[in-house]
Amino acid sequence: MTDNSSIEKAVNALEERTGGIDVLFNNAGIIRRVPITEMSEKTWREVIDTDLTGPFLVARAVAPGMIRRGHGKIINTCSLLSELARDTVSAYAAAKAGLKMLTQSMAAEWAKYNIQANAIGPGYFSTELTKPLEENVEFDTWLKKRVPAGRWGKPAELVGPAVFLASEASNFVNGHVLYVDGGLLAQM
Repeated sequence: MTDNSSIEKAVNALEERTGGIDVLFNNAGIIRRVPITEMSEKTWREVIDTDLTGPFLVARAVAPGMIRRGHGKIINTCSLLSELARDTVSAYAAAKAGLKMLTQSMAAEWAKYNIQANAIGPGYFSTELTKPLEENVEFDTWLKKRVPAGRWGKPAELVGPAVFLASEASNFVNGHVLYVDGGLLAQM
């Protein structure tokens, strides 16, 4: 996700083999839970490069083909932390907030080519990345009280939103972050 040369080679090979990329789903990401005062510049850059620069590089490589063909769907993976902050995840939150604005910029620039750029913003889902939080009794209890649905999301619950954003049903949806968070952002 961070090596531009590799990305361009992969996109060119895929375009040649398939005739074109119609849907790009930028879903790679990492998180490092480190307080700001203890975070090294290397760790900061690793997260920013993977979670923000990577989607930029891949979309930039894929977009010319979409522009030539006059259609395309780009789906970025933002986060609940595109809107809210938490302690120890500053680089991740900064990258995901930046990705939200990058998604809107893509929509603004490429809508005239019939390209829709949107994002999914997952809340707290039960995954390997969130396992340390889920196993933390205090955080787990807090989250279940905070989320109106009263539970962690299941990864399968992201499929429907992804299919919607990749389909013709979303042809007039552009620059939007679809938050899939059990209602967490809906209430204080």
